[in-house]
Amino acid sequence: MSAEELAPINEQDLKDLKERMKLIADADPTQYHNEFSLRRYLRAFKTTDDAFQAILKTNKWRESYGVAKLNEMERSHLENKARLLRHRDCVGRPVIYIPAKNHSSSARDIDELTRFIVYNLEEACKKCFEEVTDRLCIVFDLAEFSTSCMDYQLVQNLIWLLGKHYPERLGVCLIINAPGIFSTIWPAIRMLLDDNTAKKVKFVSNEVDLCQYLIPDILPTDM
Repeated sequence: MSAEELAPINEQDLKDLKERMKLIADADPTQYHNEFSLRRYLRAFKTTDDAFQAILKTNKWRESYGVAKLNEMERSHLENKARLLRHRDCVGRPVIYIPAKNHSSSARDIDELTRFIVYNLEEACKKCFEEVTDRLCIVFDLAEFSTSCMDYQLVQNLIWLLGKHYPERLGVCLIINAPGIFSTIWPAIRMLLDDNTAKKVKFVSNEVDLCQYLIPDILPTDM
């Protein structure tokens, strides 16, 4: 695949946002966002005012949620739920792999699982070579999927996180090995997505199509 196409932003808006954020970061260096981050917020929130407010809300959320300390959480019992892969997709994006068969909405702690998802998003973002791409590839593997695996609350949490606190981080979301029953579930999920996010969701039905996005051999077989 060719390099990602990013929506243009107004360079004057970027300049204004940089100036506002410099005042904040000079007073509190923990509030700093680099230019790649500022561009993502402008693409997502459109105006300087909205992007600035969104950044401040994210900074407050990161502090209150304890994002910096999530690497200290006990994760051994969650490691079959999601994994940041060692290899990247075809445009260099870090890949988070989520096997749906290992999820059950009736047998999980939603707060703990959401923290684990945030941990994986954080680790994936750290792996981005932002000069090449600052976006992620998320793979949902629906092999052996059943309705008991469908966790609407977790999906809602992920959509909220990507929209509010990791804007424009999603490059592509691949749905692989989807069974026929998922076609009855997808419309409810689609209603939760804005059009910009929805167009990044790709249903991949065979290995040839998957090769447009990543090398199939990088996907785990031990989860």
